[in-house]
Amino acid sequence: MKITIIGTGKVGGALTKRWVDAGHEVILGVRNLNNIKARELVTYNRKKIKILAPSEAAEEGEIIVVATPAHAAIDVGESIGIHRDKVIIDATNAIYKKPDPFPHATAALSEICQCRHVVKCFNCTGFENMEDPVYGKTTVDMFVAGDSEKGKAVAVILADDAGFEDCFDFGGSDKIELLEQFAKVWINLAVMQGYGRDIAFKLIMREDYKEEAENDYH
Repeated sequence: MKITIIGTGKVGGALTKRWVDAGHEVILGVRNLNNIKARELVTYNRKKIKILAPSEAAEEGEIIVVATPAHAAIDVGESIGIHRDKVIIDATNAIYKKPDPFPHATAALSEICQCRHVVKCFNCTGFENMEDPVYGKTTVDMFVAGDSEKGKAVAVILADDAGFEDCFDFGGSDKIELLEQFAKVWINLAVMQGYGRDIAFKLIMREDYKEEAENDYH
């Protein structure tokens, strides 16, 4: 896939590297083509990463991922333009500052870009877990929320390509704010409670252990 990423910070950078390693092409959409972070990312794989202006990057990419501060979503939407049928993945968190008057970036991007396939994903953990989602023998999970089944299906594929074990459906657009609160849980534990940023969430089910026990028996 050709994936456009708007945002060259730690999340955007981590996802860029993971997806390039998985065989995708990444187009970094930046206003300043001499953006230092973007140019550093290009050096990771010059054949599969390039830099374009936001509107050009969004037009060329099959998928658009927004990994900026949430309050910048209005400016991002206006800069990339209308994309009714493309999948836009919102990786932001409107925890401290919202893109007023919208409750979160997903809503802002849906309206401004007139897009039917905006979903929330890659927002509920630290960039460290995007760089490396494996803890010993355990691979951590990701979660996606939104009303678009097409968008969710793409997010599941990209979560797998980023190395997460599963990407669970968190619900429709009515659960987006809850998923952002889930991100706040991670922030609280990692930062406020002092557990450090090398922590992650894993959804476990009794059936998993039943199957494991049966495999061990046989």
